[in-house]
Amino acid sequence: MHQCEATRGRNATCSKLWSMLKGTKAALVKKVQPISIHGQISLDVYFVDPADPDGQVSLARLGPESIPRDLEPGERVDLHYLLGTVTAITRPAG
Repeated sequence: MHQCEATRGRNATCSKLWSMLKGTKAALVKKVQPISIHGQISLDVYFVDPADPDGQVSLARLGPESIPRDLEPGERVDLHYLLGTVTAITRPAG
């Protein structure tokens, strides 16, 4: 049994981990930086929690097919997670 399974519901860190195994979370884009790794273009998207725009900056590295084409700093987006990793970034519906 994994440590988080044994303490689920009693440990805030484990609760956050379990909640983001699969799901969507809002974020505020701080910076979009294209990078080339062995000739393949990826994008480093730096983001923060929109409730705390001066808080800790996190990073997601994705292929260009996984984010909106004209993503700009300051935009609110939805981060799509699978197994705790951002797999896609979309604009909120509406």
